[in-house]
Amino acid sequence: MREALLRLEADGLLQIVPKKGAYVPPITEAEIEAVMQARGLVEEWCAGRAAGFGDMLAAELDRLIARQVEVRHDPVAFIECDREFHRTIVRAAGNPVLADFYESLRDRQLRMGVHTIMIFGERGDSVLAEHAAIVEGIRCGRPEQASAAVAEHLARTLVALRLPMMAGFGSVATARSPAAAAQ
Repeated sequence: MREALLRLEADGLLQIVPKKGAYVPPITEAEIEAVMQARGLVEEWCAGRAAGFGDMLAAELDRLIARQVEVRHDPVAFIECDREFHRTIVRAAGNPVLADFYESLRDRQLRMGVHTIMIFGERGDSVLAEHAAIVEGIRCGRPEQASAAVAEHLARTLVALRLPMMAGFGSVATARSPAAAAQ
């Protein structure tokens, strides 16, 4: 159990306070920015490379979008499908080092995405349309179009991730650690 907690802490998903316990730290705007910047670097490059697979990859991505449509009222399942959609593109690029790095980013964003979908449910329909635009670039074998569609999708995702903080949901100012609460 201790090893699992230490791993979660190392991944930035949990904070351990000696003699107080453990808690899930709030998501900060700086963390959102950093994760999304890193995702942009990885995903835009990977989408450009993946565009070389055309119809073969597009068919798998279409299947994942159809699955997202089926589960769009279940935030956790929707985000898991989203994760698989993006993971499929990253893996198709064929760089295992980037694929491993990407997995660490997506683990952090899973928590961010579920929170956003739960608060602003209409984001799901936008995500589906944005994913379709990415697939179209890949299907047509146009690396620039696929990369641009990913860039647009991630820019809109960043705006959506910031909304809960701007609206006061999950803001850093209102979140307190057990150590701060004890003072």
